[in-house]
Amino acid sequence: MQPSRGASVSSPGRSRRLTLAWLISRRKKSCGKESCGSLTTMTPVAASWLPLSPGERSVAIEVLLGGPLSRTELAGRLNLSAGSLTRLTKPLIESGLLVEVPEAGAPVEVRQGRPSQPLDVVAESLSFVGFKITDDMVYGVVTTLRSEIVARHDRPLTTHDPAEVVDLLGEMADELAGDHPRLAGIGIGVGGLVEDRAVVGESPFLHWSDVPLAELVEERTGLPVVVENDVAALVEAETWFGAGRGLDRFVVLTIGAGIGYGLVLGGKRVPYAEEDRGFGRHWIVNPNGPLTPDGARGSAVSLLTIPNIRYQVQAATGRDRTYEEILRLAAAGEPMPARVIEEAARALGTLVAQIGNFVLPQKILLAGEGVGLMDVAGKTVAETIRAHRHPLAAPIDLETKVSDFHDWARGAAVLAIQVLVLGAVDA
Repeated sequence: MQPSRGASVSSPGRSRRLTLAWLISRRKKSCGKESCGSLTTMTPVAASWLPLSPGERSVAIEVLLGGPLSRTELAGRLNLSAGSLTRLTKPLIESGLLVEVPEAGAPVEVRQGRPSQPLDVVAESLSFVGFKITDDMVYGVVTTLRSEIVARHDRPLTTHDPAEVVDLLGEMADELAGDHPRLAGIGIGVGGLVEDRAVVGESPFLHWSDVPLAELVEERTGLPVVVENDVAALVEAETWFGAGRGLDRFVVLTIGAGIGYGLVLGGKRVPYAEEDRGFGRHWIVNPNGPLTPDGARGSAVSLLTIPNIRYQVQAATGRDRTYEEILRLAAAGEPMPARVIEEAARALGTLVAQIGNFVLPQKILLAGEGVGLMDVAGKTVAETIRAHRHPLAAPIDLETKVSDFHDWARGAAVLAIQVLVLGAVDA
């Protein structure tokens, strides 16, 4: 019997580490000598990449993020001797994960010996699927090993029944596999609490509780799957390949249907037990602010999220308007939309200043479908940040990223790259 909407689906204690090698063994068991639908079976070369030792993993990640790199530069970055680096890179080259590439500006004929050749990865050697599940849509992308989006595929989500959602994800994966046969794995981003990168413990948007999504999608597609909170996945992608690359202290703040927050210290995302359990509902930025159906009075959620901004305007005017309409009217000076957006801008400035005061980040990335607020009221945000900071404090590097849900899907794909290819289980 299929689980119903809002049903609790128990997980059989799935906590195994997912690798490409596991993918091969699983496919052999489930497919035997027959074909497994349209998904192409992975080659033994891909399977031989794992398991990686900690040293091999460090080398692979450094080249993935910074390659091509000369052996001298790579050894310096990782504080390795030439002999140790040779020992670690040899199996990675033999397996095909790393390749030697020509030196820039030097013809092949004059190069002396293999050790002088820089190391790199072949970004197009494998493809990864990333899915972002929202209340009414599934956004899908295919990325390279370096997270470049090479295909997009979206489908409406007409039901929240877990079994039907899994079927939809399977159909989308089948369709993507037709043009990208070397799919290595799937990453899925979900708004809510995710346990062990496998089970959706709680998702208010989907009305789910304890749904073993990774296992269900694995059984449907034959591919290994990683599931993560969508904000956490976005933070990983921006840390590895985006705005936070190379930074020691970095924050991602998202505004949209909800409020998302991710902290990176020492170049690594800091996980926390309350992740996406609605911390913004209790982060009070204006005690005298509005009371909305979702969030405490004057909370970040009440002031900044798109549903609550729309609620405030509708409650005051009796008209239901889209977020884009509200921004346009505010920019034109319409009194009530302008008042609501101005208050939201002050709330955002206060929030950013508080994060800056306590975390001392090198950069804060503002993302999400609600960042249009900055176009209309960015000046108010900046003034509020300054008002809540010490006069001699260094300016906060606040970067705004105009993004769509494909960026969130890309984040899920990056999780798949981290866990399935590199075995970076602590990513």
